[in-house]
Amino acid sequence: MRPPPPCTLMSMAKKNKKNEQLPEGMSRRQAKMAARAAERAALEGEPRPFGGLAMEPQLVALQEFIPSATAPITIKGTDRAVTLCTVLPGAVAALIRDEEHGAEAFVAMQQGTRSTTPGKDLAFALNWVLSAAPGQSLTSAKHDGTQPALTELVDDKTTLDITPHQDFNWWLADNDDLSPEVTQHMQMANESILPSYPVDAEIPGTAWWVNPGGKAHIRWVRTDDENTLLNALARIAARGELILGEDTKFAGAFRTHGITVPVWDLDPERPHTDYATDLKALDEKIAGELGNDAQLTPDERRQLENIKSRQVTIR
Repeated sequence: MRPPPPCTLMSMAKKNKKNEQLPEGMSRRQAKMAARAAERAALEGEPRPFGGLAMEPQLVALQEFIPSATAPITIKGTDRAVTLCTVLPGAVAALIRDEEHGAEAFVAMQQGTRSTTPGKDLAFALNWVLSAAPGQSLTSAKHDGTQPALTELVDDKTTLDITPHQDFNWWLADNDDLSPEVTQHMQMANESILPSYPVDAEIPGTAWWVNPGGKAHIRWVRTDDENTLLNALARIAARGELILGEDTKFAGAFRTHGITVPVWDLDPERPHTDYATDLKALDEKIAGELGNDAQLTPDERRQLENIKSRQVTIR
């Protein structure tokens, strides 16, 4: 069959353009630009996925920095016991235990697959819990637009009571019968955990101590405006006071989910329970500088550039 002549193709294209449905008040060019902007926005994700929630720093810590932990969470619209956790067997997004084990629901912050919008993914998983049956599991929580807003599912003023674990034995319900395969999987998972503990201190955000071997670290998840916090840290560093006591050193900062997480290197022999006073004292210095809008001195600018050079972004 011969292809249609060029004049026929042009006629068909004109006819298709005439039949094209455009948004009201938009030209074809404007419609294309709007579609491309929407695509870019979808790829960029959520600048601050857990913003507006009192539990924001805790959610970020569970998703990015804590290997094994659980926290009960109240979901509006259900009486089912729901536990938020770091990771579940097989890296699934959520699961409901069998009826004989209480039908408790678990929702994981760390999943095998996730989208660029973790706040919407969490809302999707929590919403799934409302109607899931005992014994079911949710492989992926990539949202599909059917989920309500996260604030419709959880109280925005609620914080989490996180329990750290140094193993994954909490995966198992009482009287679970373990096959040799599951036993081996549990052993491998337990051996991969780094010792991690929260530092119990009256400070904003949440601070977690971890010992990966060699040096220990404290990661302090804060919710301050990034530029304001970095300027405050730079001013304190210029005075030589950006430390948490003897044998500690400011190591840099993570950037993740729209917030900044300063990190310190520590002596691994010093216990995590020994840092509350130093964190509190440093927080008072930070608070004193957050409202300082004066220009940085040359030394403070050098410290700021040094801090920025040691930032690591987690996506």
